[in-house]
Amino acid sequence: QVQLVESGGGLVQAGVSLRLSCAASGLTFDNYAMGWFRQAPGKEREFVSAISARRGQLYYAESVRGRFTISRDNAKRTVYLQMNNLTPEDTAVYYCGVTRVVAMPIKEGYYDYWGQGTQVTVSS
Repeated sequence: QVQLVESGGGLVQAGVSLRLSCAASGLTFDNYAMGWFRQAPGKEREFVSAISARRGQLYYAESVRGRFTISRDNAKRTVYLQMNNLTPEDTAVYYCGVTRVVAMPIKEGYYDYWGQGTQVTVSS
């Protein structure tokens, strides 16, 4: 079955960087777009970033554009989220997901499978 395993979260101070990873198994990885979403306490899950299956098209939420970078390594079946200049507003559980949607995969409902999430906590 499809499994997505996130890692790389932690407790950090504002201004530092973290890199999240999401390793996928049980699917033909390069057939799927991959996305990162996050959910802060008391809030709904929101889109952070996505990357298309093969063409390398990138999508970012305005709140993270210029600070976060998404990438994928199809050989390693892994998607990454490099997060720079973190702020307390970035505190959330971060989830990766997979979707067959080709165009603008920025809606939660487009995603077929999700990982268990990794906690990112940014202190001021």
